[in-house]
Amino acid sequence: MKPINVGLLGIGTVGGGTWTVLSRNAEEITRRAGSPIRITAVADRNTELATQVTGGAARVTADAFELVKDPEIDIIVELIGGYTVARDLVLAAIENGKHVVTANKALLAVHGKEIFAAAQAKGVTVAFEAAVAGGIPIIKALREGLAANRIQWVAGIINGTTNFILSEMRDKGLPFADVLKEAQRLGYAEADPTFDIEGIDAAHKATLMSALAFGIPVQFDKAYVEGITRLEAVDIKYAEQLGYRIKLLGIAKRRETGVELRVHPTLIPSSRLIANVEGAMNAVLVQGDAVGATLYYGKGAGAEPTASAVIADLVDVTRLATAEPGHRVPHLAFQADQLVDLPILPIEEVQTAYYLRMRVEDRAGVLADITRILAEGSISIDAMLQKEPGEGESQTDIILLTHQAIEGQVNAAIANIEALKTVVGKVTKIRLEELN
Repeated sequence: MKPINVGLLGIGTVGGGTWTVLSRNAEEITRRAGSPIRITAVADRNTELATQVTGGAARVTADAFELVKDPEIDIIVELIGGYTVARDLVLAAIENGKHVVTANKALLAVHGKEIFAAAQAKGVTVAFEAAVAGGIPIIKALREGLAANRIQWVAGIINGTTNFILSEMRDKGLPFADVLKEAQRLGYAEADPTFDIEGIDAAHKATLMSALAFGIPVQFDKAYVEGITRLEAVDIKYAEQLGYRIKLLGIAKRRETGVELRVHPTLIPSSRLIANVEGAMNAVLVQGDAVGATLYYGKGAGAEPTASAVIADLVDVTRLATAEPGHRVPHLAFQADQLVDLPILPIEEVQTAYYLRMRVEDRAGVLADITRILAEGSISIDAMLQKEPGEGESQTDIILLTHQAIEGQVNAAIANIEALKTVVGKVTKIRLEELN
């Protein structure tokens, strides 16, 4: 059995985990792959660390471009991250006829069209199981396991940092800023947490899942992205009282007129399994016409969970390396010439239910005015919660849950409600998904 030689770009957390798991489980992995898989060269700017991790068992260099051009290397594993150097390295590896395994969701969400086209032209594979939900095999499920299905929608908790923050806000009733500091102290959030808390990381992943689910090109620039920074603890409390929990969801949904691709805080009925995913865990719910709903749950980050997905891709690429390119599983599940250009719908055309919280003067006729405006916008009410004003207070909160409505109509109704003299400040709007 000819060994498969791997060039590893980046030996940080995931790279180190990949080295450890591949070394520890070498015999088992060889039995599955049919050939030994070995990391023979590592590129990292910190050559001292790379030498320490590998124990001198692999060649170490600071020049990543040297590895992607090395004729002895069969597969490049890209774990550098980012959009720029990683893009150049991946394209150079493809140009040199090498298969690529990457955990870089940002790279593929932004430059996926270019990268997959280059790989198709060169007859090599780009595998990216580790790019979405860490160790959860959701890419393989969408690309292969559910191939018989017309997938109707995908909804996922696909960012562990934000899920940890929301879980802590719910459990402890603390404001967002306090929980973010705690998440940073514990290492769940980066010093600059922007990509996580603003929903960008989740949108990268949702973009990839939408392409796999519906056979469309990756279109990150058309995704609607809203993070959790403006979420208030009071809304988490009110949602709980109404039987819901708030999660940051990445949603891809097929409509007759196109595809909804959106990331935002979402109310989910607390009886749903996915609503009870706590801490830094991830979960993805997929609805197919034949199989119904399937749920995938596990660790979405970390050295060895993510390494598990990287090595699974290495095994797959090793098995398929001798297959004719046309006989391999397509990068985005559908044959490259069969992708369809379904439009990504603007957020104003999205159809879902809504949680609306408004601060109002405690006087007769306020609720009647609000319900009249909603009725004029063809928005029906599903549930209502009205809080008693505190002692000596003249204002109170009204919380409404609507049935499904078009976002543009809801926004117009909110503008009319905010114009009422009896309504104080802005209406808080959070989307709601039943996930039936």
